[in-house]
Amino acid sequence: MLALAGPGVSRRAAGTREDPHREECEAAMATTSETGQITGTADKDYNLIWFLEACLSNALRLETYIQDAERDGDSELAEFFRRAQGESRKGADQAKQMLTGRLSG
Repeated sequence: MLALAGPGVSRRAAGTREDPHREECEAAMATTSETGQITGTADKDYNLIWFLEACLSNALRLETYIQDAERDGDSELAEFFRRAQGESRKGADQAKQMLTGRLSG
């Protein structure tokens, strides 16, 4: 079974547990610009770290989707997810390179 989570699909509906305070925290972060005074990490660095984590998580999630499609005999969908997984890996690699340069500089 393919579980989806994203805009318009709640994580709860997708069959995963979530912290009840997560949505509140995400909403607060979306409306607040943290400049590093609270966390010690500037927004741009945090955003890059978040992007890296999101790409890696997406690549892992897509592996499940690929296996689901293959199990159902849908090679077209499996290939679609493989391409998406490749793009997620590419994004993660680029973010790692950029983060390495910024942390060493």
